[in-house]
Amino acid sequence: MHKIILHERCGICEEEKERGIYLYNLFICDECERNMIHTEPREEKYQYYLRKLKNISQPRLHS
Repeated sequence: MHKIILHERCGICEEEKERGIYLYNLFICDECERNMIHTEPREEKYQYYLRKLKNISQPRLHS
């Protein structure tokens, strides 16, 4: 029996990852989640995360 491992594209780093969470309809990998939690609002990376999180309100297109 073969084990199937599904990967999802992270909405933050845009890499295929195996583990993460869904925030509404946006998949966020474990690494990005950790980085976001530890980013202070005064850091430059904070604005990057805000821009990426705007994709949460966009519906997913399924073909």
